[in-house]
Amino acid sequence: MAPADQASYEHYLVARQAVQEHAVNALTPTQDQKTILIIIGVYTAAILVLWNMPIIKIILSPFKLLTVGLHEFSHAIVGCLTCAKIESIEIDPDEGGVTRMRGGIPMCTLPAGYLGSSLIGAVLVMCGFNILASKVASIILGVCLLFTLWWAKNWLTRCIGLLFIGVMVFLWWLAHGEGLKYFVLFVGVMSCLYCLWDILDDLVFRKAFESDASKFAKLCGSCMSSRVWGVLWFIISLLFFVAGILIGLAAFKGNIYIKKHNNWG
Repeated sequence: MAPADQASYEHYLVARQAVQEHAVNALTPTQDQKTILIIIGVYTAAILVLWNMPIIKIILSPFKLLTVGLHEFSHAIVGCLTCAKIESIEIDPDEGGVTRMRGGIPMCTLPAGYLGSSLIGAVLVMCGFNILASKVASIILGVCLLFTLWWAKNWLTRCIGLLFIGVMVFLWWLAHGEGLKYFVLFVGVMSCLYCLWDILDDLVFRKAFESDASKFAKLCGSCMSSRVWGVLWFIISLLFFVAGILIGLAAFKGNIYIKKHNNWG
């Protein structure tokens, strides 16, 4: 190998090692981020334990209804993007929901419920690593709820939207937004887990007579069954959840470093 080629190859190795080290450092949690990861684990365990426990599961009911609202909002917003007219959104006390629309593209609107709500959840989880990002996420979540209120046709849907808008307004000012960060994080974890559980409930345990996946499978013909579509959506939703955590670790490390650096100075 010529000296010039040898030097270029060595520069390449150094650059690749630097990129690898940067990637590892970006995903290595700081002490503050380790605390957030522990909280995510606690939230996940608590939700799974409380999910079907008699009486105590009532604690989760408002958050379940909120995630149902996000599911239906996702149907509606993709319907709007595909030129549909949204007639109504309704949430029922049995933690179900329905979005009625005319027009749109069913190939886009049917998967939007599961995938959209899991994406919203993943974004909330990502923002839960930072107070400022949590405030921005709460504004976006509030806008989603306002749209849901606009399309709502029953009082339960309206009450859920107003309740959580009020909670976010209160937490915005509590302890300089620290409480809002943990609220946003909890709603994000809840939305991701609810989406994953809902897919299993509809397609594995077969509790639903007809699901979005079964309607989508009929629309696509015989190319894939509803269970195959459900498994695919489950994997995508799980990847969203994991990506939300990893991006949160990488994106908000700089803010923590600057804060510590300023304290040293």
